[in-house]
Amino acid sequence: MATEVKVPVLGESITEATLGEWLKQPGDPVALDEPVASLETDKVSVEVGAPAAGVMGPHVVKVGDTVEVGAMIATIEDGAAAPAPAPAKAAEPEPARSATEIAAASDAAPAALSPSVRRAVLETGVDPATVTGTGKDGRLTKDDVLAAKSAPAPSPAPSAAPMPAPATTGARREERVRMTRLRQTIARRLKEAQNTAAMLTTFNDIDMTAVIEARAKYKDLFEKKHGVRLGFMGFFAKAACLALKDIPNVNASIDGDEIVYHDYADISVAVSSPGGLVVPVVRNADQMSVAEIERTIGDFGKRAKDGTLKMEEMQGGTFTISNGGVFGSLMSTPIINPPQSAVLGLHRIEDRPVVRDGQIVIRPMMYLALSYDHRLIDGREAVTFLVALKNAIEDPTRILIDL
Repeated sequence: MATEVKVPVLGESITEATLGEWLKQPGDPVALDEPVASLETDKVSVEVGAPAAGVMGPHVVKVGDTVEVGAMIATIEDGAAAPAPAPAKAAEPEPARSATEIAAASDAAPAALSPSVRRAVLETGVDPATVTGTGKDGRLTKDDVLAAKSAPAPSPAPSAAPMPAPATTGARREERVRMTRLRQTIARRLKEAQNTAAMLTTFNDIDMTAVIEARAKYKDLFEKKHGVRLGFMGFFAKAACLALKDIPNVNASIDGDEIVYHDYADISVAVSSPGGLVVPVVRNADQMSVAEIERTIGDFGKRAKDGTLKMEEMQGGTFTISNGGVFGSLMSTPIINPPQSAVLGLHRIEDRPVVRDGQIVIRPMMYLALSYDHRLIDGREAVTFLVALKNAIEDPTRILIDL
């Protein structure tokens, strides 16, 4: 008797998803609740667990198909787990495979590699069979492929007879990969923001000396007490909360012909995931300590990489902070995350000459960028917000005494 595998409830107002990856193939043994497929929604990836133990039956839908909540996508057949294969003999060392062979291998096993991983394999030429996966259940991620590309190549094992180098054909490849649902949603929302909001970006720079010194002095004690590293995002989130109190329009949103003001600060923090940028929300950040904010952001970052963020954790938010500096960005004009009215962009810290008390000195400086909806926020308010943020970061005592 077969048990149907159905698309689970995905969250409020979400009625469909895209089948992103099959984790079990027909004939594979399956345990109860073991993930058999991965679904991509507008915000996150969701794994579908097996409703019964048995053997994986036929797939009803293909990777890339759109499926509705409650729809059957496969079956679990009654039966015992297949016996483990006999251990294979030690393989002889083989020469490195060509990019064409690697691409053919990844094409031959589409269920084993997600589209983003397959694309990374094709772009880097890394052999996926030589890379150890760090994703859930040992699956290969895009970061694994990129890390393998940057790792030094191992010394070749000695062989009795050297193999000839593979001939280069000079062939040029192209591959069309369907955009994931997450990437489609990101593209649509960003374009909607540009089409709707009267966006403008204001810049300032900030001296990071005081925060760097405070972090260097207390980071070990901080981590020992709170179990989390002391980074810069905690300082910026708390400083932003103070500035949002002073300039409430930056924390507001437009709904039709009304302005919605919020007496709380739910800070959306942009973090990277294998499928693209996601923006989980630190709720009531204005009521949290720096340690609580750092702990929450650290948890978001880890679960974004694992693909285990929940849908409700990325809904809402009144203001966004995006840190492009971790990727080396010097300056940018971030795009608003609707229906929010502003987004703060952080950038890399670099030593630059500045004038202090009439003297040219070297200071660790960072550019700040505030993109905002000019329909709601005036230039004076944007500048005042950035100055308040700058003052709090350059004198962190202000954060402690709420100035």
